[in-house]
Amino acid sequence: MQKSFTVLSAALLFCSWALCASPAAASAVPGKPAPDFTTTDINGKTVKLSDYKGKIVVLEWTSSECPFVKSHYDSGDMQKLQKLAAAQGVVWLSVDSSAPKNPGYMDGPAAAAWIKTHNAAPADLLIDSSGAVGHLYDAKTTPHMFVIDKNGNLAYAGAIDSVPSTDPKDIAKATNYVQAALNELQAGKPVTLAQTKSYGCGVKYGE
Repeated sequence: MQKSFTVLSAALLFCSWALCASPAAASAVPGKPAPDFTTTDINGKTVKLSDYKGKIVVLEWTSSECPFVKSHYDSGDMQKLQKLAAAQGVVWLSVDSSAPKNPGYMDGPAAAAWIKTHNAAPADLLIDSSGAVGHLYDAKTTPHMFVIDKNGNLAYAGAIDSVPSTDPKDIAKATNYVQAALNELQAGKPVTLAQTKSYGCGVKYGE
C-alpha cells in the first residue's frame, strides 16, 4: 500500500511540473465527435454547440490584445472569411477564453463594441472567461481554429493559415487552412489537411 501511494504521489507531482493534459483537453480530436459545450454569448444568452446540429461550425479563439489576431482583423481578412462562411450557411463562433484581469478579457458590452469597431461578422462571440470551453478543445493560441462538419465531427484543428506572421502583408502569401477545409466540406469531400500546429499568442487562461 505504501509503495502504491508513493508511486501515485510521484506521478501527481510529475504532472504538476509537466502540466499534464487532462482527459478533457485531449477530447477534441480530428475525425472524432466535437465535444459539446454550454456557455454564454455577449448578450448573456446560453449557447450550446448542439444548437447547431446539422451545420458546419467554425470555432475561432480570439483576443483583442493579440497582434496575430489584430493582423487578420486589421487587414479585413478575418471578416471576409466570416462573411463568406455565413453566405455558405456556416456558423462562425468566435470564442474569448481570456480570464478576468488578463489581457484580452472582454465582458459582453466590451465584446459587442469590439465587434462593431472591427466590423467583425461572426454569428456570435462566446465569453468563456472560466476557460472551460478553451480547455475542452485544448485551445492554445489566438487565433486557434476548429472546423466541425455537419455530422458533428471535428474536421480541422490548428492554425488559420500557413504563415505565422503579424504582418498583414504576409496573409496574401499564405494558404488559408480554414478556407481550404470549408471548401472541401462544402464539396462533400473529406478535409485533406485535418490538423496543423496553431500559432499566435497564448490563450490567457486563469489559474
